[in-house]
Amino acid sequence: MSKQGLQPKALWDNFSNICSIPHPSKHEEKIVAWLEKWAKENNIACRKDATGNLIMSKPATKGMENRKGVILQGHIDMVPQKNSDKTHDFEKDPIEMVVGEDGWVRANGTTLGADNGIGCAAAMAILTAKDLEHGPIEVLITIDEETGMTGAFGLQAGEFKGDILMNLDSETEGELYVGCAGGLDGSIEKIYHTEPFPNDAKAYRIFISKAEGGHSGMDIHLGRANANKLMTRLLMKSIEEYNIRIATIHGGSLRNAIPREAEAIVAVPVAQAAAFEQMVAAFANTLKKEFALTDPKLEIEIQPVDAPNEVVVNEEDMQILQMAYAIPHGVLRMSNSMKDLVETSNNFAIFTVENGKAELINLIRSSVDSAKDAVGEKMKAIAQMASATISLTGGYPGWNPNMKSPILNTMLDVYKKMFNKTPEVKAIHAGLECGLLGGVYPNWDMISFGPTIQNPHSPSERVNIESVEKFWNFLTQTLKNVPTK
Repeated sequence: MSKQGLQPKALWDNFSNICSIPHPSKHEEKIVAWLEKWAKENNIACRKDATGNLIMSKPATKGMENRKGVILQGHIDMVPQKNSDKTHDFEKDPIEMVVGEDGWVRANGTTLGADNGIGCAAAMAILTAKDLEHGPIEVLITIDEETGMTGAFGLQAGEFKGDILMNLDSETEGELYVGCAGGLDGSIEKIYHTEPFPNDAKAYRIFISKAEGGHSGMDIHLGRANANKLMTRLLMKSIEEYNIRIATIHGGSLRNAIPREAEAIVAVPVAQAAAFEQMVAAFANTLKKEFALTDPKLEIEIQPVDAPNEVVVNEEDMQILQMAYAIPHGVLRMSNSMKDLVETSNNFAIFTVENGKAELINLIRSSVDSAKDAVGEKMKAIAQMASATISLTGGYPGWNPNMKSPILNTMLDVYKKMFNKTPEVKAIHAGLECGLLGGVYPNWDMISFGPTIQNPHSPSERVNIESVEKFWNFLTQTLKNVPTK
């Protein structure tokens, strides 16, 4: 299957163009400039707000002027993740889009950016379409959703005239989302003392890799391995049995991605080296069996390395590891109000020990603000016991479901007529921008939907081709049936 065979063509052409321009979070300048140029070339009204979001508009088609105005919304940044054996600079290199014969589009060894490039591409296709019926359309393309929701946080009141927000950032076709979790960053820091690398010790590199990873909200309930937690567990066992010392630790790279890799350099007493190697190999087999169903490719390697200039963590500061061991990861509570919905979770996302400073970065999520805050307080207690400091920042609210939403009822009716089935109505354990946007525009009737995207935030990310066409047809038919003012 070639790119030329993908439908709808305008949407896929837009997405292909988005893939060709680097756009990782915090580095959206090139794609924003390209979008501004694209709008000008297509005679589309476009402006950039003070935060850097793009706002575009298109008047109603003839006879549809009395319909409620719709804002189509997506974010243009993508999560930059790649396999360890892949050479790729996300700030310079295009995403290599691969169209598979299996009915999926993926990237070559990196994240694809279908989250949320597909949503943006669909909004762009609506703006240029000449054969659709719709009321007044506005498009909001936000920046930096993945690493702080900067665009949504910075949006000001008075920018829009519409009544309905359609967020195009959900990831399962046939599901309509009417609620989402809020989030809170928990960043722990501890300054530690160092000692010279022991003379009677041998240096080893331990590397955990090829865990499945995934989205820290959407995939948190799947029980996948967290490389930071596995590394901590292995090192705790090594300290107890072999009195090893830690030189450095590097695990994870993004707060909203379940960490797939972690690396540690350790010092092992020479007399214990052979036994240590055997223990690590045996423990690696234990972990691989433990996570065989969720992380079948998981690898744990150990190899001797030279470390003539290394220092190790002072023995009195080794509570860094105990702190990491105590930090919760995964689902902490399921929702009582909606079946199969995760209410509260934590992702132990990044773990670094280097140059006299340890950092442990977490992303707490919950659809209940008080529960989210309670996890933050638990983190604070853990940090205090280890004489570390913690900052709880970047908090954003959840989005409370409105089951009487007019646009929800319209879309339920449209979907059933089109596909002879009723879509599922759900809330999502992830930080959709709707929570923040609804705080600025409380009058908006909001809903979120999209095509099927699997494994976002990881190099295994892929989008289902058939679902994109189905999503498009549903979107355009919904616009035709938007309620009157």
